[in-house]
Amino acid sequence: MTTTEHPHDHDGHQDPTLYRTPADAAAAPGEGLAYVVGFDPAGARPDALFTVGTDPGSAAYGRVIAHAEVPGVGNELHHFGWNACSSALAHAGHHHAARRYLIVPGLRSSRLHVFDTVPDPTRPRLVKTVEPGELAARAGYSRPHTLHCGPDGVFLSCLGGADGADGPGGVALLDHESFEVLRGWESERGPQHLAYDVWWHLAQNIAVTSEWGTPSMIEGGLVPDLLLARRYGHCLHFWELGTGRHLQQVDLGDAHQMVLELRPAHDPEATWGFTNTVIDVEDLSASVWRWHRDGDEFHVTKVITLPAEPAPADDLPPALKPFGAVPPLITDVDLSVDDRWLYVSAWGTGDLIQYDVSDPRRPRRTAAVRLGGIIARRPHPAVPDVPLTGGAQMVEVSRDGQRVYLTNSLYAAWDEQFYPAGIEPWMVKLDADTSRGGLSVDGRFFPHGEDFAGLRVHQTRLQGGDASSDSYCYRR
Repeated sequence: MTTTEHPHDHDGHQDPTLYRTPADAAAAPGEGLAYVVGFDPAGARPDALFTVGTDPGSAAYGRVIAHAEVPGVGNELHHFGWNACSSALAHAGHHHAARRYLIVPGLRSSRLHVFDTVPDPTRPRLVKTVEPGELAARAGYSRPHTLHCGPDGVFLSCLGGADGADGPGGVALLDHESFEVLRGWESERGPQHLAYDVWWHLAQNIAVTSEWGTPSMIEGGLVPDLLLARRYGHCLHFWELGTGRHLQQVDLGDAHQMVLELRPAHDPEATWGFTNTVIDVEDLSASVWRWHRDGDEFHVTKVITLPAEPAPADDLPPALKPFGAVPPLITDVDLSVDDRWLYVSAWGTGDLIQYDVSDPRRPRRTAAVRLGGIIARRPHPAVPDVPLTGGAQMVEVSRDGQRVYLTNSLYAAWDEQFYPAGIEPWMVKLDADTSRGGLSVDGRFFPHGEDFAGLRVHQTRLQGGDASSDSYCYRR
């Protein structure tokens, strides 16, 4: 399949959803739609991209409007993103770019799916697929995970080497317009071997990558022996963005296993950001860390610790019975566009926690909501008698910071270990107090179960952009 139109708007004018500054993004009209990927954990039915109504004044509010399936089975759609975002404004060659196409990787299949949201944004059309052989031959990678629109193309982080080999993982570059795989991004890899996320400080020409594990370390579930041997990722890597040259590795300590999401400050003049670790093998806690630049060096400091919660062994899944506790399992964090509010999802306990990070060195907890969880499962107010399965997992924050969207699945094989009774899909919206802090669950918004055709849901993207899709070029 091939694209039929150039990815800019029809009259050649700049896309209004590419914002000069974070303040412009926050002040722009809110999202009317959310896009959510769903996957079949059994790999027997096609995965799909869902469209959900998010306009409170619409009859479609909180409803799944449409879904578009991808070819084949066993893709496991996971993370995805736009072909263009606000970073395009820094590059004259892309000044007619438009936030139009959604690029949706299959984490297990290594296939890329390109959806066009024009002419009908409620019903994206699949217009191109990129086969795993192209990713392997041109970039040397497989298992595509996270993508961001960047300076030289679309940056696509990948967990595996060519054809699923156990690394090194890294970053592939895709063409902004044809979506063809161009090459591997790294020019000097240094000590980096494991991969997960990639993002950057655009104005400072600095990229950051994090670490999870290679395909064999994750695809069958969490491997206890590897965890106890401290073999999962525990480092951040800093790079020269323009050249792909490795500059510095910072080790968070091998007890802190799985360094995942990267949330750099949206302020283009800042050189700090947040990341999370999933589990501390010494006490089952989870943590959030802040990186910052001091001169030519980056430093990383733990700023939040969530302890494990004691629990009767009989209430725990087999993987946790020997420990007598529920680990928080921080699996996602998201930073509001104004850089004031940090959201932390603890998938094990089911908590979404809000922190005021006006001083990013000292986050202050301001609110929390528990939904689902491994034990003492909490319901949604729309169905108060039915405890939710799974827990708060993927987080997405609206550009104005007033709405927070959650889904509940991590990764098929890992879901089965921590939630062996199964996970019924759900998507939740919370309203956030952006003046003093606070969270409340919106009882009107609760697509779940067969609304998603029984597919489990993972990442969400919002129409017009969201807190984890854009990097900005100008402070004012």
